[in-house]
Amino acid sequence: MSRARAVLPFEVTHRGVLAIAVPMTLAYLSTPLVGLTDTAVIGRLGDAALLGGIAIGAIVFDVLFTTFNFLRAGTTGLTAQAFGADDVIEQRAILVRSVLVALAAGLVVIVLRQPLLDLGMMAMSASAEVEAAGRSYFEVRIYATPFVLLNYTILGWFLGLGRARTGLLLQLLLNGVNIVLDIYFVAELGWGVEGAAAATLIAEALTAIAGGVLALAATTHGERPAWSTIFCADAFKTMFAVNRDIMIRSFSLLAAFAFFTREGARAGDITLAANAILMNLFLIGGYFLDGFATAAEQLAGRAIGARWRPAFDRAVTITFVWSIGLGGMLSAIFFAFGPMLIDGLTTNGEVRDVARVFLFWAALTPIVGAVAFQMDGVFIGSTWSDDMRNMMLASLAAYFAIWWFAVPVWGNHGLWLALLAFLGLRGVSLYWRLIKRRERAFASPGMVS
Repeated sequence: MSRARAVLPFEVTHRGVLAIAVPMTLAYLSTPLVGLTDTAVIGRLGDAALLGGIAIGAIVFDVLFTTFNFLRAGTTGLTAQAFGADDVIEQRAILVRSVLVALAAGLVVIVLRQPLLDLGMMAMSASAEVEAAGRSYFEVRIYATPFVLLNYTILGWFLGLGRARTGLLLQLLLNGVNIVLDIYFVAELGWGVEGAAAATLIAEALTAIAGGVLALAATTHGERPAWSTIFCADAFKTMFAVNRDIMIRSFSLLAAFAFFTREGARAGDITLAANAILMNLFLIGGYFLDGFATAAEQLAGRAIGARWRPAFDRAVTITFVWSIGLGGMLSAIFFAFGPMLIDGLTTNGEVRDVARVFLFWAALTPIVGAVAFQMDGVFIGSTWSDDMRNMMLASLAAYFAIWWFAVPVWGNHGLWLALLAFLGLRGVSLYWRLIKRRERAFASPGMVS
């Protein structure tokens, strides 16, 4: 235990949750639109190998960048707690620390780009045509890495302060520029998968510049942290401990999705393309749910920093209700309009037919995964990263076990069953751990554990 700290009460309401969730839902919803645009403009070329190349290239970057998602999530949780504690100096120190880590990590990734590419392609086990397209995509987009990681950090910092509208503006800029350039480079100039990658590179760079300007403007007035505060050993130790666990969690999550794509590739290019189409539906549902997960991050983290349990409990309850309701609504929409969405994403008749067969599973993902998204937000904001890591690893083990038994019997249906079980188990296990962690966190309101 350390020194006593004042309790700083604040109220959590439906309006306050929506003030964060709605802007970030709109922001996150624009992100899968980039994937949909990539799929649509390449899919219109009628070449399943190019569509598969975009799919495996995107998965490689998803694995790479989501491994570093701690720069967004960890920054949000730590900043929200500093905000709840009314510690302005620490809020600004967290930003500088995270930016330094982002820049260093981005440069390391560029230096290691060739072995990362070789490893990613080897893991996908795709056909020669699909692999060639995936390599072309990777070799352009990899240079966006420092900008991607800076954008994670800046977005996380603004979200930790509860400035969801700023986060919305940054995400709309990123994804809007990406979509416009994607259509222009691929559909108009005929640059193929290289054009889609170039669009992403330019969009990430422009957004990093804009976000940096906004962050500087937000920290111009008032006291700035001393270098001794920024480079405080204990602060870096806490930051790296939280980020390590979030990185393991994020890598495990993307490993599950990468494995899903790999198994689709082993079933053939048509199944790979069909699964890629359906995973876009899952991503749409996920980014809707991420809005309320973000609200849970900010409000739970702020409540932990303020040492105010009523706000924490209220944040958990309200975000749970909204997440379940939204997940159910999204599943109903996907069941009703899924065939129409599939037809809009590809002109390949075989891919359309196979995607319709497995639409049932993709349509269930929002309601099955709703609690997992919400609990992730609570645990990230509270910086209970060790439990989040452990429950992720346990759920991943269950995912592989179900795959082992189900795929030989049901094929691609068994693969989708394993994925849904993975999503559901994460939510249940995290809620179980929440009960114990909450009691421990607020056992002594005036003290910091």
